This record gives sequence, C-alpha cells and structure tokens, in this order.
Amino acid sequence: MRYLTFALGKGRLAKQTLAAFEKIGITCQEMKDKDTRKLIFVNEELKLKFFLAKGPDVPTYVEYGAADIGVVGKDTILEEGRNIYEVLDLGFGKCRMCVCGPKEAGELLKHQELIRVATKYPRIAKDYFYNKKRQTVEIIKLNGSIELAPIVGLSEVIVDIVETGSTLRENGLGVLEEICPLSARMVVNQVSMKMENERISKLIYDLREILP
Repeated sequence: MRYLTFALGKGRLAKQTLAAFEKIGITCQEMKDKDTRKLIFVNEELKLKFFLAKGPDVPTYVEYGAADIGVVGKDTILEEGRNIYEVLDLGFGKCRMCVCGPKEAGELLKHQELIRVATKYPRIAKDYFYNKKRQTVEIIKLNGSIELAPIVGLSEVIVDIVETGSTLRENGLGVLEEICPLSARMVVNQVSMKMENERISKLIYDLREILP
C-alpha cells in the first residue's frame, strides 16, 4: 500500500485539522512535538504522511501530486486557481471575503465609478468587480496591513478577509459588500482521486460523519 500524503496549511488550520482527524482515528504523534525540526511526519500503521506548508503553497503541492490531499482556506483556493478537486467544507476557520472601506466609499461602489482597490487577493478582487459587478477598477496588490490603504489615500476600498470586523471599526472602516463566505476546505489531487478513490472516499465519508 502506498502512502497517502497530506499538505496542511501551517498554524491554527493544521491544529484544527489534526483535531478533526483524531476524531476519526487518524493520529500523528510526531506532529505534537513542538520542538521537532522534522518536515515530514509519518503514521506507519495507516500509511499516511503529513507535512506543513504555507497556505498559498498547499494547492500547488496538491495540483502537482506532491501531496494527495490538502487542507487550506477557501480564500487560498480561489486566489491560487489550481486544477484540484475541492471535496469537503470542514466548517472551521469561518470568515468572509469582503469589500471594505469608509462609509462614503459605498456610494462609489453603487455608481460603478472607476476606483482603486487594494488587496492581498488580486484574483478574487478582479473576478468580483469585473465578472460579478461589471465594474472597472484599478487593483493594487499589497502584502501587509491592507486597512492602511484607504486611510492613507492609496485606495478607495479594500478587498480582505473579515473575521470579527473589529480592526476595521477601530480604523473607521466597515464592510461595504460581501463577496463570499470562507472556511477550511479539503482538496484532492485529480489523479489521486482516481488511483486512491476508495481510501480517499472513506476519509471524506468519515470526516462528514463527525463534522457539525
């Protein structure tokens, strides 16, 4: 039996994923060692391998078959646009992708004006404005505190992930439009889905049973 390899998004997502896996009898003790320098963790008994990756890299590992299965946020799946199967909404890490800005920017959105949009997610922003709203905008890619952009006049609005909205409120900004709900998703390599259909289908079935 060959190993099934999992790529997990680092941080809280990986912890929540492993907690869900434990409920269906999939454990990996090695990963619990906080001081470990290991990159790949193995469960010999179940023939499973796990590795941690930066969120945006997970869909890449899965598309190219370096991992059979990945767990990553829906925002990353949309932004990366890889050829992979999204098979399961794991239901944790819930938040929203939104257009945010000062209250007065709401009028600019209504009137289809040419505005500047700052975001870490240019692909999602472009799809939303060009394809859904049919509004021409200038998209500016940023990597850090996106909320800063409208405050210093770089852009009229931002497209970003909103969990509670408290950072927005503290900076005089708010949610103007919701693009889509987000949460952790399980993705599968297209070839693996055919070759290992039985094992992967069982995993999906078992996880569905324990998800709220």
